[in-house]
Amino acid sequence: MANSNKVKELLNKIRNNIGRVVAFDFDKENVFIFDFTETNKELKNFDIFNTKKFTEYIFSKLKQNNTSVGIGKYNEDRKVYAKIPLFKGENESRTVHLGIDIWAEADTSVFAPLTGRVHSFKNNAKFGDYGPTIILEHQIEGIRFYTLYGHLNLDSIQNLKKGQIFNKGNSIAKIGNYPTNGSWPPHLHFQIITDMQGMEGDFPGVASLEDREKFLELCPDPNLILKIKKLGL
Repeated sequence: MANSNKVKELLNKIRNNIGRVVAFDFDKENVFIFDFTETNKELKNFDIFNTKKFTEYIFSKLKQNNTSVGIGKYNEDRKVYAKIPLFKGENESRTVHLGIDIWAEADTSVFAPLTGRVHSFKNNAKFGDYGPTIILEHQIEGIRFYTLYGHLNLDSIQNLKKGQIFNKGNSIAKIGNYPTNGSWPPHLHFQIITDMQGMEGDFPGVASLEDREKFLELCPDPNLILKIKKLGL
């Protein structure tokens, strides 16, 4: 997709002018990279529906690794998602993660990495969904793209207005807690989208293996903005 390539080129070009999405300095923090694939034997008998235990697992891992922030990878095939009704399809479940997760305490502030306007927002309240979600539209050098912020707290969307402008560095939201955030351990799902395809306040954050390549083109690697060295971009 031509627009996807243009967005990637643009973000590489302006790399040094992109702000932080959260206050953590990923170069200095002892960032822990989670593994939610089948190779992680700790997930073999994991009950993804027990959010309390899932949260304990996440934050015990952070504590063991002496850090306050963890990362969930982009383009990771998370078979554990196949258990969630929201992600079940007629032929194949959606298991490929299209964003990057930033696992951190509830109420952690979220910032606009680039100036943008509120395209849409919504409380996607089903189990396993985003919960409160904000989508910003950015237009830079004639190129339009979007950033999605999922699993927020309710206050983040209470007084929001479509078209509202956030400048780079403005606080736009806070990470939510369960069950409000879609019943997940506290984290931010951050995603880049090149074409909203008519959707508002929501966009798939997980794809099937069959649709993987199509959605990876629609949703380039969020590390183009986050710039986490441990992820190798």
